[in-house]
Amino acid sequence: MIPIRNKKKTLQVTVDEMRNFALSYVEKYAPSKQQLKTYLLKKYLKTSIPNVKKQDVTDLIDVVLSDLEKSRFINDKFYSDSKAKSMIQRGNSINKIRNYLIGKGINETFIKDTVDKIKEDNSDQDFFSAIKICKKKRIGPARAEDNRTLFYKKDISLLARNGFDFEISKKVMDIEKEEYLKIINLL
Repeated sequence: MIPIRNKKKTLQVTVDEMRNFALSYVEKYAPSKQQLKTYLLKKYLKTSIPNVKKQDVTDLIDVVLSDLEKSRFINDKFYSDSKAKSMIQRGNSINKIRNYLIGKGINETFIKDTVDKIKEDNSDQDFFSAIKICKKKRIGPARAEDNRTLFYKKDISLLARNGFDFEISKKVMDIEKEEYLKIINLL
């Protein structure tokens, strides 16, 4: 015998179900508020619930998100700081970090606070991040001396694609091999 399913869901059941989806997603990925909102919106627009408007679904999602924010399961300030810290450890520039956070839907004030904190901790952060990129990609001062002039333009463009401005890139590319090795030992 096939069980009969109740086609109509009550509002409370939908909110509880949405909260459970959100909690499982937060547990697995630690997203920003905007990422979670996008996930839930896609999840509920994919499932065809009859007689439900898109505006009603977004209102329910906003209720669930505000509830999760009050209970501190999602926190964009913490997300911004932690992502920036991990990206700095990988050698990303401040511009790349800023653009990444904007793409994730983080509030502009949180991004500004995070960037200011990075600059306060280390005023030459972009320089040291560029050195890390050179070490990781084996470009610029990490190359053999006879190949450095040959690949100069290519290395500068790689640094530019990673978000470093021309002055920082030129400064890193003009470092002598011995000085580069000293900086690498300090990092």
